[in-house]
This record gives sequence, structure tokens and C-alpha cells, in this order.
Amino acid sequence: MQVTTLENGIRVASVNLPNTRSVALGVLVDAGPRNEPTQKSGLAHLAEHLFFQGTSSRNAREIALFVDRSGGSIGAFTARDYTLFGASVLDDYLPFAIELMGDILLNSLFPQGALDREKQSILSELARAEDDPQSLVHDLLKSLAWGSHPLGRQIAGSPESVQLLTREDLIYFVGENYLPDRIIVAAAGNLDHEDFTAHIRDAFWRMIGTSHRSRLSESCGFKAGVVLREKPLHQVYFALGLPALPFAHPQRFHLHLLTRILGGGLSSRLYQLLRENLGLVYYIDAEYHAYRDHGMLVIEGSTTPDQFLSVLNLIGDMLRNLANGESQIDLEELHTARTRLQGQHLLESEQAHVQMSRLATQLLYFGKPIPEKSLLQEIAQISVQELNAFSHHFLTKNLSHFALSAAGPFSENALTQENMQAWISQVCQR
Repeated sequence: MQVTTLENGIRVASVNLPNTRSVALGVLVDAGPRNEPTQKSGLAHLAEHLFFQGTSSRNAREIALFVDRSGGSIGAFTARDYTLFGASVLDDYLPFAIELMGDILLNSLFPQGALDREKQSILSELARAEDDPQSLVHDLLKSLAWGSHPLGRQIAGSPESVQLLTREDLIYFVGENYLPDRIIVAAAGNLDHEDFTAHIRDAFWRMIGTSHRSRLSESCGFKAGVVLREKPLHQVYFALGLPALPFAHPQRFHLHLLTRILGGGLSSRLYQLLRENLGLVYYIDAEYHAYRDHGMLVIEGSTTPDQFLSVLNLIGDMLRNLANGESQIDLEELHTARTRLQGQHLLESEQAHVQMSRLATQLLYFGKPIPEKSLLQEIAQISVQELNAFSHHFLTKNLSHFALSAAGPFSENALTQENMQAWISQVCQR
């Protein structure tokens, strides 16, 4: 892995993957929902859409034709901490892909007609998320826990905020945030770092200036509670959230291991208990969502309405027993979780776009690339005693901050906000 900082402040990073014919190219912009005014929620996501709608030298169709003719793909996504523009192309097309990416980020026109169309597209995207119960409960959970803070808002905004966004809002947002000190360009594949850096310099030399806006929005707490959304579904979809560690915390791998032991795989405790032994769920999982200054441990699943409270009680019992030491993580569980975590990391490393994304986000969160060997060693060095001590401390501290979101046929099954809130109180007080 090599990193170069250009004269204008853009950081350029690459990793050479021999015996490949492809290159994954990414431009990470350290700007996203964190940088939006509260009343203009969805602005960062709208900007991401508009960058592909034409520049001073290419229209939207010409951009699409280049990508198709290169045999590759191009796209972008907005995360809560950043925005990433990416392309995967054959190595012969890398100089052209870099030039195209520079053109998009420096010369986009944001035509009014395209703006109107993309706003309608985003409104459809929001409606689709409302129809997807798994996505819906995640949005409800984060809104409950983090409220009006950017981490609590939908990345795409609300229908009301999106409809009010203007071309002037977009131009101002890009001008304030798409600046060299917020840009990381990363690539992984068959490339030479010096040659790659030279092409980036040629494509981005006109980008100048320094951002004066904070990379972080105001601090936010974590609100415990319950939110239910009535939906005509056959099952109840739910998500439980606990406050967790930020992305770069020194004990992040302790939490990754705990998450896998709880619900990250077929041998995990929740899967074995709720699916294999009792047959109460079809789907159950645990995830660790990490951001720059906050995080959340999420347990999600679906079950029938009549079994919902039983499932919640069993999850609560499992977490509480880990917290009070009645249930200890053993060496076999640690070995399985560690092997799975390391194995997934290595398997995913075979994909160029994963290596590119890791390189860019490591520079964002840690300020430097982290060698794969160091990461694997850090995971390997965690002992079962350390993990049990961490689990006890983490769960004891956070079990009183349970947040629960759910979507399903509550009214016809006598499930109310009140009895869900009572369950939360019982879990916290036992």
C-alpha cells in the first residue's frame, strides 16, 4: 500500500494486486448527511445522484456509454459519514476512468431538468424503503435512538425535505464540501502507484481550497424507548439497538467478536436458540454499525406476532446473563468467532473493490492505511478473559439504553406501545 498527498491536499492511495486485469477506483468525499443543514435533509444524497447527469463536456448518455464500452461499472453511494464514487474497469481503461471521474466531480452542471427527475427518483426510493419492513425498522430504530441528529435521519432525507431542495442548495453544498482536504482517491488492482498518482494529479489539479466546516455535527445521545409501525404483514419485523463504540475505537474488534457470538452466523447463540432449538424465528442476526463518533449494536429478526414477546424475552435473558456473568463466552465460541471474522476479511480481500474501499475508509477514520497482517494479529490477540470482561462491562453499561423498533400487525394482535415499553423496563431492571 502506498499513499501520496498531492500539492492541493488530495490524498492518493493504491494497492497493487498482481495477476489481475481489473482496477477498482474510488473517490471518497469526507462529506455526507453530517454536513447538511437540518432542514435540508437528503442534500448529500441528491448531490451524489446529480454528479452523473452531465458535465460541460459530456451529457448523461455519454457518461453511461463510456462505462458500458469499458466493460466496467460506475456508481456511488452516500453513507452517514461520507460519500463514495466508485468505478471498476479493465486496467487499460484506468486513465480514462480517472479522467471521467475528475470531469464529473469538477465540471458537473446539475441541470434543473435532471434535478427534478432525480428528486422524483429519490421520492420513489423513499417509498420503496417504506415498503421494505427490514429497511423500515432500521430507519425507525436510528430515528428513535438519535432523533434529529444526522445519524438519526434517513440518508435520502424525507419526502418533505427532498421536495424543497433547490439547485442553489446543491451548488452551495458541493462548493462548501467537495474540496481537496476532504478528498481521498484510492485504487486497487493492476496498477503502478506513481503512474496512478500522475493521472490523478492531471485530472484533479484544478480542485483547490480548504473546507472551513466541521467534519462532525453536534454530539448526540442515545434515547431508549419503543417505536411501532402498523403494517399489514404476516410477521413482526424488529430491530433492537444498544449504544456502541465508534469506528476507530481500540476495542472495536472485541465488539465485532461479541456481535458474531450473539448473532453472526449459523452457530451463533441467537440462531441456535431461536431458530434451531425453538423454531421461533426464520431470520435472526446481529450487526455492529460503526460511525466516526458513535456506534450501535443491532439485533434484528422476524417472528410471528404471537411469539414476538417470547422472542424478545429470550434475547433479553441472553444479554442480561452475559452482562451479569451467569453465562460466559468459552474458548470454542471465541475460536469460531475469531476464525469467521478473520476468514471473512481474507475472503473479501480477494475482491479489488473491497480492498479499494478499505484503503479509502482507513485513511478517513485512522489517517493511515492499516496492513492486513496487523488487523489479523489484533483479532488473534484477544483472549477469552478479555472478551468476557469486555462483554460484562459493555452490556452492564448499555442494557439500560435499549431501543426497540418493530413493524407488523400490532392492532389485531393486542401488541401496544405500552406493553412493549413495559418489556423494555423489565429487561433494564432485572
